[in-house]
Amino acid sequence: MQGRDPTRKIFLIATEESGDRLGSALMKVLRQRLGDGVQFVGVGGRTMAREGLETLFPIEQLSIVGFAAVVQQLPKILRLIRETVEAVTESAPDALVIIDSPDFTHRVARRVRARNPAIPIVDYVSPQLWAWRPGRARTMLGYVDHVLGLLPFEPEEYRKLGGPPCSYVGHPLIEQLPSLRPNAEEQKRRDGEPAVLLVLPGSRRSEIRHHLDVFGATLGRLQTEGRAVELMLPTMPHLEATIREGIANWPVKPRIVVGENEKRGAFRIAHAALAKSGTVTLELALSGIPMVTAYRVSAIEAFILRRAVNVSSVILANLVIGKDVIPEFLQEECTPEKLAPALADLLTDSPLRKQQVEAFVQLDQIMATGNKPPSVLAADIVLATMRKGRRTG
Repeated sequence: MQGRDPTRKIFLIATEESGDRLGSALMKVLRQRLGDGVQFVGVGGRTMAREGLETLFPIEQLSIVGFAAVVQQLPKILRLIRETVEAVTESAPDALVIIDSPDFTHRVARRVRARNPAIPIVDYVSPQLWAWRPGRARTMLGYVDHVLGLLPFEPEEYRKLGGPPCSYVGHPLIEQLPSLRPNAEEQKRRDGEPAVLLVLPGSRRSEIRHHLDVFGATLGRLQTEGRAVELMLPTMPHLEATIREGIANWPVKPRIVVGENEKRGAFRIAHAALAKSGTVTLELALSGIPMVTAYRVSAIEAFILRRAVNVSSVILANLVIGKDVIPEFLQEECTPEKLAPALADLLTDSPLRKQQVEAFVQLDQIMATGNKPPSVLAADIVLATMRKGRRTG
């Protein structure tokens, strides 16, 4: 305890919606453990606010994607980093929990550690150092006390790279499996005709811009070849207008479904998917949906990534499975001429489809966390880090 004040103060920083959801679940468990004797301060979104967090600034101010956009917004980003560091050091919390968004959160954590080495720092969601910039692991040793990994192979990667202690706490999707998997009636639709094909161009406007045209042309090719499919494009309310504008000239129109519940409903009846590479590939795999993946970025981003990435696949589901079962079409390979035949293959009972379905069955065992959900395991480690006492420098 600090002095005579029984209240434990935890500072959390999450600057994206996915991190906001993780932070909210963590806060809920911490409040169950600590009761009224916990105060949450920091940066977060709507779901963390519902758990009692008053955010320093709206996280929408940091919804910036792409190197060019970051350069343009750099003065604002640096100002927000400074303000956040000031707030952490002024509040002197019992722990600082940084959640994902390493370009922002790690800059804050490094400065906090330099100013006050006594504040324990937990990193919830590992940066993808196993994919690129592996040297970050040793750097993190200087300002992170414990890493909470979402993927089962991450603790071993940190050990090999000489980073801070890392524990696998499980991916939040594990807690959501019932909403991703079909009941008997939904399974009939998944296996029925016409096949439901999900179209997933991305969750950010820049991603959507890079993928909509090529996805539309790919689906046009399928139609020309006489492939009968029911197209569904799940999106979120704030992106609906962007999506509707982007598909206006598509030769074949998907049914747009809006919101998380509607998206999950579409997943439960889908036969296959055309998806932008990212976390959604793991979501699809856990749902048992075979997929073809694509990814396009600007020419300068592609140039940088090609020289930095050191994994055999950029598909998250492939990395977790440990085998490249999902085809990926990146940058110049991301064309209708290549995507359409691969998708057509998935719509039949092909070896590619069977290979994916069989591999996806293994995920429950690979990603198992025992009898504790991820949010509980994460809270246990945050509390244990706090109990170790404050650092002496």
